This record gives sequence, structure tokens and C-alpha cells, in this order.
Amino acid sequence: MCGIVAFCDRDVLDKDYTIQSMMKMIQHRGPSVEGSGYYTNDVAALGFRRLSIIDLAGGKQPIFNEDESVLITFNGEIYNYQSLREELLAAGHTFRTKADTEVLLHGYEQWGMDGLLNRVRGMFAFLIWDDNKKTMYGARDFFGIKPLYYYHEDGTFIVGSEIKSFLVHPHFKKELNEKALKPFLMNQYNDLNETFFKNVYRFPAGHWFEFHDDQMLTHEYWDVDYRHVDYERGDEQTIDAIDKTVIDSVEAHRVADVKVGAFLSEGVDSSYVTTILRPNEVFSVNFDEGPFDEVGKAKELADHEGLHFNQYSVSGDEAFRDFAEMQYHMDEPDANASIIPLWYLCRLARKKVTVVLSGEGADELFAGYVNYGEHTRNKFIWNFAADIHKLPNGMRRIVANAVKAMPNFPGRTQIYTQAAHPREYYAGQAYIYTMERPTVFSSDEANAVLQPRYRNNLTVNGLYQSDFDKVEGVEELKQIQYIDLKHFMLSDILQKADKISMAHSLELRVPFLDRKVAELAQTIPSAKLLNSNDSKDIFRKAANRHLPEEWSKRPKLGFPTPIKTWLREENHCAQVRELYSEDWVAQFFDQKKILKLLQDNFECKVDARRQIWNIYTFLVWYKLFFIDFDQTRLKYERLQPDVQAFMDEGVLV
Repeated sequence: MCGIVAFCDRDVLDKDYTIQSMMKMIQHRGPSVEGSGYYTNDVAALGFRRLSIIDLAGGKQPIFNEDESVLITFNGEIYNYQSLREELLAAGHTFRTKADTEVLLHGYEQWGMDGLLNRVRGMFAFLIWDDNKKTMYGARDFFGIKPLYYYHEDGTFIVGSEIKSFLVHPHFKKELNEKALKPFLMNQYNDLNETFFKNVYRFPAGHWFEFHDDQMLTHEYWDVDYRHVDYERGDEQTIDAIDKTVIDSVEAHRVADVKVGAFLSEGVDSSYVTTILRPNEVFSVNFDEGPFDEVGKAKELADHEGLHFNQYSVSGDEAFRDFAEMQYHMDEPDANASIIPLWYLCRLARKKVTVVLSGEGADELFAGYVNYGEHTRNKFIWNFAADIHKLPNGMRRIVANAVKAMPNFPGRTQIYTQAAHPREYYAGQAYIYTMERPTVFSSDEANAVLQPRYRNNLTVNGLYQSDFDKVEGVEELKQIQYIDLKHFMLSDILQKADKISMAHSLELRVPFLDRKVAELAQTIPSAKLLNSNDSKDIFRKAANRHLPEEWSKRPKLGFPTPIKTWLREENHCAQVRELYSEDWVAQFFDQKKILKLLQDNFECKVDARRQIWNIYTFLVWYKLFFIDFDQTRLKYERLQPDVQAFMDEGVLV
């Protein structure tokens, strides 16, 4: 796992100095100075920071082909690199290292970008400079596990793992993308392709690009495909297939020349991974203030499996102390409160291991979220709603409109979601329950607290419509899963997983987000995934082969963070109030309204925790990058203390 950055700009004369400055901004992604390197010519510069995982002694990048006319920088892991290496050796290629990186380089030469990307299995973002063609190529993995951003303005092209490295390029123009603020308030993350930095874009998952003569062409090479559902495969065959594929993926994801551990909560996803992996070290965090005990059941499972359990309890004081640094590493504001426990979980794990496996992706692939339709445990309501779902479309629409107009009653949400079509109502994680008010801001509520220049008619559901078009005609549950893979998973879950782990120079691997696992999951009928028994029903039965039965049936908790408690404690509420009250905040928000919202929440008149936290997160981030950036760099452009201690002791990382 590493950090990459590159640019094409003929007007930058001292490319060596510029690329090294940019590399320093992402040194946390790769603390090994010996394994890091860069390349420059009159057109391009490519830089690399290394975290050594495979071929510790070798593998320094950039890596060149045999005649040094083509080179690569690479962030990620290729899990089937050994078989591809044998194939390339047989084709006559000469390898200088044992690293998986070189497989991509020679694979590009042998098969081209499409041929290479159709063969690999892994998580990756990589850049190739082909000096023969004076062309830069790049690609991002199937799901977007590894980040890749780009900027292309006025003859300057910049591409890399983190936006912060762009900020020191002499021709980069740092401007706020005002269009991102309202979608952020409605979602807790920015759901646009353009980032919070104007003209900086997320490169799409499952795509590759070629950049030549100041022109960028983008190509799609992979997407989830729900058109081939297997209705003939029985339950036991499906369980066998899930378990075999998950075991295979976990085994592939354990390959490393360093210590590998696992994150472990009380949920089924991380428990399934852990019981297959059986690492020496597992890690979990809890909060001093609750609200749930994530550690107790996780420790029970670790003890049951004979694994060494590491735990840490987070206090509100330290969470507020470190929150700005978390947002610095995210590059864009992200108000998902699970960033906080993840920060301390990564810090804990980095003391013992360099690689961890985690359970992200199972909910999106196997239908684990409440919003997918598990709004009741009442079998009568469930079956009644399922019958409504079978009605002709016209009848369903009549029922949906009638239920939507009714006052709330038990089962209303379940009936409505089975009657309506997903593209008419689905709003992702912005709503906990579809028929209730949003847990963050609705479109109208966001407009009400924003200054006029930031208001617009965007809605969360509206942002999803182009992706709904791509899955028109497939099972409705799978339409919703696709939306979450392309939005919540891509722009929130995977962003924080990568950025927070790499802030601690820790590689986080996600075996459920594997191409083979996804290609199996997309063929499983919706009725086997979500039914009156449970969410992820058939997946839980596969996990049950490895777990005590109690664990396979555990509901999803995520990373419950006591934001509600903190914002009703005077010391923490005062910190938020102080930031809300700064003069510059008035350019974005109606300060009287947001201060009243904060006070009403403090006095328990409303529960506005997520709205307050969204605003607070944006303000923390904006102050870091647009008001105090020089001080921000001085404070946070560093290795984490534990990682720095490794370096000082001469430990290879």
C-alpha cells in the first residue's frame, strides 16, 4: 500500500523539486524513504511513497520495463499476481523484482490496458508512463477501494491518491466548489463527481484513462451486472458457493510479507472474515460514553477462537481533540461519525501489524441495510407488503400514493417501500426509515440554513437518477444495492477506510469487495438475500458454518458513536458553539438558525445530532484548508507518532 502522484505540465521547469514536495504531502501513505522514488522528463513527473507489504527488500518504485521506456507507480495489491507473473514469464518478459507491481507493468505491455484489467484481481490505482507514446495511462479498481483524483486546467494535469498533494503544485488553483456544500449537508459526504475543490474530480471506479497532448480519454472496463440472476440454484448450493468464494477471497487477501491482523466487531461481517483468517491479532474499540458495547461480544468470539484481542476505549475529549486531523486526512469533509472509532482502531492496530482485514462491502453486496426493506419483524405485515409488491405497476403506484398520504401507522414504511418503485423514493443512508424525516438535512431544510448562493433544488434521490437508469429492469432490491455501491460505498465508506488507515501507514483490505465475490453475489435472487427471516439471509447461513449461531444472526450496528451524548455535554457543545460563532461562518450559513439548532438540541428539544455534526464537520474542514492551511501543514504533514517511532528504531515499514 502506497501513495502515488503525477503531473503533466511543460511549464513547470523544476519538476524534481515539485514532485518531491507533492510526495512529502502524502508521506503517511508510505513512510519508507528507501522504497520511495520519482521520475521526471520534460513533459511528466511521477512520484511514489511506499509502505512495504510484498518483496520488502525490492519493489522500489517507479519500476521500469526491460528497456526503461515504460514505467509504473502503483498503490494497492494484486491478489492473483503470482499466476499472472508465471504467464508473463512464459511470454518472455524479464522481472527485476518479486513485487506485484511489475505484473501490471509487463501486463500492460503484453495485453494492453483492457486486457490487463480483465485479468487482475485486487484493489489498485496505478499510473503508467509510456515514453514511446508520450502518454500517461491510469486505472482505478473495480469498486474504488483505492482513491484516485485528477485536475486538468490550463495545460496542467495532476493525478494522485490524495488531493492534499495537489495543493503544493505551482499551477494548481485552490478554490472551493460551492456546488458541493448542499449535497454534503443532505448526505454527510460529497456525492458529486467533482470534489469540494473546484475542478478536482474523483476518477471513477472500474475505469482507466489515457492522457496525451493535453487530452484525457476515459474508458470503462468493469461494472456490476445484475442481468444473470440464477433462479435454479438451490439454497445449499448457494451457501456452498458463497462460503467457497469468501474463503478463497480471504486466503488471497492474507498474502503479505508482514504481519496481518483483523478488525473485529460483534457483527457477522467482520466475524466471518476473522474466523476464516484466524490472525494472531484482532482489534476492537469502544466508547467511554456508550451507546453500545462493541467490545464485549467481539472479545467473546476472539476468546472462543483463541485469538489475541486488543481493545481501546475512546473518550469524547480525545475525539474532539483529534477530529480536525481526521478531517485533514479525509481531503474532503466527511461527517460519518464512524470515522472517529476507525481512527483509534487503526492507531491501535498499527502498533502490532501493517495489514488488517475488515468487513466492508457485505451489506451492499448481500443486502444488509435496514433501508433495503427490513422495516418490520412482523410476519403478517411482511407477507402483506410482499403481496402488494406482486401487483401490476399501476396498482402498486395507487397503493404507494395512498399509503404516503396516510398518517403513520405500524407497517406503513414496509408497505410503502414494497408498493413504490425505488427510484421514486430511495435516498440511501440520508434516511434511516423511508417514511420518516431524514436523519440529516432534507433539501428544503438545507436551503433554510444556507445562504442564498448555496441554495438549489437538488435532492438526494435526484442525484441517483442517472444510476437508476443503468439498472432499469433488474430486480428492485438490486437497483438499491447498485445505488449504494455507486454512492454511499464509493464516496463515503471506502474513502474513510482508505484515508484513515493510510493516515496511520496501515493497509486495510476488504475481502468482500472482491471481483469474484461480487460476481457471485450479483447472481443471487433477491428473495434469498432479504426475506422475513433476516437481511443477508443466505449470507448469514454461509457465515454460520464458521461462527457460533448467535453471531451469524446479529443485527448490523456499524460503528455506533455517541454524538448525541457529546453534543448535550456543555464542554463539547461549547466547542461546537465557538466554531459556529466565528465571523466567517456567516458566508455559508444563517448563524442565528444554526446556533438555535445547536441550543435546542443541547436542551433536548430536538434530536438534531447529525445536522449539527454535518455543519460542524464542514466548518472544521474549511478552516483547515482555506483559512489556516499554512498552520495545518505544519501540524499534520507528518507520520503518526507510533509510525515515526518505528522509523526512528530502524524498523522496516
